[in-house]
Amino acid sequence: MSREEVRLLRWPAQQELRDRYRTIGVPRILVVEARAEAPVCEDVCEDWVRAPIAAHDLQARVNALSRRYRMNRLPCLDESGVLHFSSRSVTVSPTQTELLELLVPNFREVVPREALRYRLGQVNGSRTRNALDLHMMRTRERIQPLGLSIRTVWGRGYVLESQADLV
Repeated sequence: MSREEVRLLRWPAQQELRDRYRTIGVPRILVVEARAEAPVCEDVCEDWVRAPIAAHDLQARVNALSRRYRMNRLPCLDESGVLHFSSRSVTVSPTQTELLELLVPNFREVVPREALRYRLGQVNGSRTRNALDLHMMRTRERIQPLGLSIRTVWGRGYVLESQADLV
């Protein structure tokens, strides 16, 4: 089963399966049975519809949930210097790994330029503005095939984000 496949579950009959899918991050649509109270869906990987539902309406909900799921995934940098995102991966250099170790846990948040310069200085001894700019340019090029980008927030720092966020 692909984590991106939206699963249809009967509600409340399949509540245990809902809980299991929630734990592992599987996107799901709860089909609420007649007379059952509608569930509260606080997870971005979940939506609900009341049966019966027209096929085109259900497909629209599946498409919307799939998009929301894709937009809310997080990148993962493993210990061997491989960046994973959107079922794809790239190997990054040791210097890029050091920079991404600050950017990945702060996905979609500004990482201060000074924090990145300090980390860069620890790795290769160079803390100049130009050195950081050069490594950020190379990192941008390297992660672009994953659907990720690094946006400059002038005067503050950088943001790692999904290219889907920019659409």
